[in-house]
Amino acid sequence: MTLNSKISLLTIALLLITTFSIAQKKGEQFIISGDVAIDKYHDRDELENMQKGELLILYNRRIEVIIKILPNIAFATKPGVTMSSLGIPDTKKNRSALEDNIEATTIYFDNTIEFQKIVLPYSDKNNLIAAILFYEETLKALHTYDDFK
Repeated sequence: MTLNSKISLLTIALLLITTFSIAQKKGEQFIISGDVAIDKYHDRDELENMQKGELLILYNRRIEVIIKILPNIAFATKPGVTMSSLGIPDTKKNRSALEDNIEATTIYFDNTIEFQKIVLPYSDKNNLIAAILFYEETLKALHTYDDFK
């Protein structure tokens, strides 16, 4: 085997190893996904001028944000935080625990929304408005979370 053949073989082997190791590394998951945010908060007058269908959408969106953020506020209150950015070791056990948590949260949220689609239209509009305002106040409080540290 010539020197050029050995170098070529070594280069190919290194490329294959590099490609394999990169392919094995998944993108790191966020503790709070990036799609969890409230674009706008409302006052009672705005909500009273909305149709019930619009209120149902707002209500469900606020439930989604609460379900996905509140259980994790000991780690983060905003999207985009990963375990490694918090100094949590990137081990198989920790990744698996996070994946299990994300899956459980997704299943819970999906089941909650399915239930809400069936029964929420029967809710009183005033109660729906009160619930949205309550949820929004709860979510606004996340902006002051650091004051408690």
